[in-house]
Amino acid sequence: MPQADIRYVPDSDTLLREAHVYPPHVALLYTDTPGAPLSQVLGILRQRSELLSTQWLAVGTQGLGELLVAGADALISDSSPAEALALQVGTMLGRAQQHRDTLDRVANLQRRIDDLEHEERVRDQLVHMLVHDLKNPISAVMGLLEVVDDDSRIPKDARELLKVARDEAQHLLHLTVNMLDVRKIQAGKMNLRRELMFSPMFAEVIEQARGDVGSGLRDRVITVQVAQNLSPADADPEILRRVLANLISNALKHTSSGGQIAISVQQDGAEAIRISVRDNGEGIPADDIPNLFAAFEQSRLTLHGRFDTGMGLAFCKMAVEEHGGRIWVESERGHGAIFSLVLPLAQDSDDEDDFVELLS
Repeated sequence: MPQADIRYVPDSDTLLREAHVYPPHVALLYTDTPGAPLSQVLGILRQRSELLSTQWLAVGTQGLGELLVAGADALISDSSPAEALALQVGTMLGRAQQHRDTLDRVANLQRRIDDLEHEERVRDQLVHMLVHDLKNPISAVMGLLEVVDDDSRIPKDARELLKVARDEAQHLLHLTVNMLDVRKIQAGKMNLRRELMFSPMFAEVIEQARGDVGSGLRDRVITVQVAQNLSPADADPEILRRVLANLISNALKHTSSGGQIAISVQQDGAEAIRISVRDNGEGIPADDIPNLFAAFEQSRLTLHGRFDTGMGLAFCKMAVEEHGGRIWVESERGHGAIFSLVLPLAQDSDDEDDFVELLS
């Protein structure tokens, strides 16, 4: 084989010392090679990372079976014609090249994965820093606007401008917090602080969520219906409050002044609590619904043209699923929308039994 670069090794001990220094593409192991048993040497060589692509061809008449067990890739008798040996070596050279090419592709893919993971970490850190840097000044602006609004010297027309400024600041705060929350859930860093939630707590969380949405709800007709004596759900009240704030804010965005928003909490069979937020706004186009809960997606049909990252609904979906529940939307163009979510009921536990005893 004139194209081959052949290196002669006199004994198995030299092969053991030098094979990884000059990794061969194909190694011919003659069974009568002096030195340590080739079956033992081959077992050691096959564990070396430098020789992963090497093809091992056992040549001889006796001891071929032992070499096969030790890891030889092929066997051939030393009495075979030279042409047969050359053909076998040529085939194994091709296999070795394919293996090296595969290892190169894997290494390139791994480097690409490492680069992508590094970019993702940098992006997460940037989002985290950005959100934290924005939250404090936005909160300060909202506080100052409230102080100014309490001043009796402010004329009526200026108060309307203050209301708009406060609502927009509240909206900006929601955008930043939702971005951070979505990244936390994606990174598996959103730790739920679950509590047993009964009817009164659901009513309290809804009231808090309405307050979070801001003064924009003043010119909407809001109705809240919480069924009495609900079986307890096992949920994080603070996370649920933010989910509801996003759903109410979404309903506000899709309704005009005087629009109706209805919030209800009721038992859904024997295993879940259903929470619904219904509005009588313009509805959502059918083509938008499949991607509505994806980040950076929002309905193309809105009444206010306000920019939104779509992170709010993405957060809702991730947070509800983190609870073991699900969320969906039903809408018909021109007939409003209903966003519904179900939360599983709390499982029976000793803690719940103790709570019942305290009430009895």
